[in-house]
Amino acid sequence: MTALDFSPAPGAAPAGRRILTHARTEAGLWIRNGEQLLLALVIPIGILIGGRFFGDRLGLDIAVTAPSVLGLAILSSGFTSVAITTGFERRYGVLERLAATPLTKTGLLLGKAVALLWVTGGQLVILTVVGLALGWRPTLQPVAAVIAIVAMVLGLIAYAAWGLALAGTLRAEVTLALANLVYLAMLAVGAVMVPVAMYPGRVRAIVELLPTAALGEALRGGAAPVWPLFVLLIWAVLGLFFARKVFRWMS
Repeated sequence: MTALDFSPAPGAAPAGRRILTHARTEAGLWIRNGEQLLLALVIPIGILIGGRFFGDRLGLDIAVTAPSVLGLAILSSGFTSVAITTGFERRYGVLERLAATPLTKTGLLLGKAVALLWVTGGQLVILTVVGLALGWRPTLQPVAAVIAIVAMVLGLIAYAAWGLALAGTLRAEVTLALANLVYLAMLAVGAVMVPVAMYPGRVRAIVELLPTAALGEALRGGAAPVWPLFVLLIWAVLGLFFARKVFRWMS
């Protein structure tokens, strides 16, 4: 009869399981955070309702407001939420402690990326359902749909990269203030909610170079040009390069 072996057998879980566990934790914390829910759902849904009943007075019907709100949602989760949460995790030493575990720095970043995809995906589904309930009837042209999907992916990468760059260089309180300021500024003048064509000619040339404008245009028009993808690609590449150069794991 073989004797039972009760000796300790320490060891890390497989890499995939570690990343998924971390992603579930990140997503759970995200969902339970009131400020994140305000940015992710409350404000966008409020804008959707306002656009449905009052948008015509501004020349923005639900056909324009609904896809614009999806672009705003990606900005809120991809940039603002990532910057704020990462900034405070860095301040309180969460990042350096997790990076020293078997999760590793790569696993930590991958877990955050998976959680961001889950949260943003759920956010977009909820906002789409609300938009449809309010009367939004999108025209599903194949080329425009492909452009919109690619633009959302590039936009999310760009926003997250710049959010990490901000959180990895500045103090948490400064990151909090700047992230919210950028969110409000882009909401007001970044062509997130208003089509680029409605801006004056001289301003339009500058606004077109913003990632918010590029993502908004890609999501709004049925015959959207390809230029938004190039703008978003440039912002994504620059953001990843800059974040890799300046991000610090410790305050």
